[in-house]
Amino acid sequence: MPRLVMKFGGTSVANVDRIRNVARHVAREVAAGYEVAVVVSAMSGKTNELVGWVKDADPLYGAAEYDTVVASGEQVTSGLLAIALNKDGIKARSWQGWQIPIHTSDAHGSARIEGIDPKNLDEGFARGEVAVISGFQGVNAGTGRIATLGRGGSDTSAVAIAAAIGAERCDIYTDVDGVYTTDPRVVPKAKRMERVTFEEMLEMASLGAKVLQVRSVELAMVHRVPTTVRSSFDPPDAARPGTLICDEDQIVEQQIITGIAFSKDEAQITLRAVKDSPGIAAAIFGPLADANINVDMIIQTVSGDQSTTDMTFTVPAAEYERSRAILDAQRDTIQFGQIEGATDVVKVSAIGVGMRSHAGVAAKAFRALAQKGINIRAITTSEIKFSVLIDAAYTELAVRTLHSLYGLDQA
Repeated sequence: MPRLVMKFGGTSVANVDRIRNVARHVAREVAAGYEVAVVVSAMSGKTNELVGWVKDADPLYGAAEYDTVVASGEQVTSGLLAIALNKDGIKARSWQGWQIPIHTSDAHGSARIEGIDPKNLDEGFARGEVAVISGFQGVNAGTGRIATLGRGGSDTSAVAIAAAIGAERCDIYTDVDGVYTTDPRVVPKAKRMERVTFEEMLEMASLGAKVLQVRSVELAMVHRVPTTVRSSFDPPDAARPGTLICDEDQIVEQQIITGIAFSKDEAQITLRAVKDSPGIAAAIFGPLADANINVDMIIQTVSGDQSTTDMTFTVPAAEYERSRAILDAQRDTIQFGQIEGATDVVKVSAIGVGMRSHAGVAAKAFRALAQKGINIRAITTSEIKFSVLIDAAYTELAVRTLHSLYGLDQA
């Protein structure tokens, strides 16, 4: 029998009534002839509550015990859904990450999946059971301790399980009915896409789209797991197909630009009058890397006499103050004149595999933004995307301008 993984997020399992609704979605796929594994998140708001309890107990909590507490939210949901399915006459049992087992690294709070042994799940399928699996968690083989995968980790769990059991596809159920060309709250004309490539979805997820967790898209792309984003709030007997994330060769007509993403989680730092000599870039970015601070856009402007340079780059907004403190501590080594920064910036990106075969796509955007009076602070490009850093006040205008420019209003 073909296998299917279904993942339901926190809003989809927010209370017992919604869990019953999830059970009806699962029943539909069982009736269609699938062996089903369901991956569930904690009920909406529950993980935040558990984290709050941990911090109340000890602000300097141990990471391993933190994982023990926060992993319990998914355990509750998996048990409740198994109960609801059994009540509806569908054989089901709940599984915790350590019972399968899902082997992870020992980086508590942000562990990575190292392997999944599907033997226990296979035996459950042979018994005719639906496997209801607690997402977001696994077990470290060395310590035997529960380890969690970080926020959004249930998406990663679902895709990894789909790859391990050879599922036909992985359906991610959420509170939206698919992936849109941009945020519909900013551009009401945004359209739901029927299909999007793994590469495009990975860029969109990393550049601000909140539909899927980045690591889950990486796994889907590496293991070639077709993944669908669907709405759990559709009637179970009339569920819409959602958006399929798949290989490029499965998309017949590909637009030049597929979507516009934006991220407000950005801060800009500029180092003025940096000595222009070998090793200076390493002196700047090495300490930031050692502190696990992600640096994104980088622009270097050399002075006329080529003796000094200005270095501008972006970091996550939450790391802005820490980044400045690290750089200030390295002032004598880096030998910069002054440090400047801004947190009122946003990164707007255009993504599309069609950029590979079309010239002038980014230049067209730069002209359109200039005509709207939007100043570009920084630019980065790759094979299938370009990003611009602009003042946050112009976010909606920039997104709407680019969305219309590339014909996505009519997509």
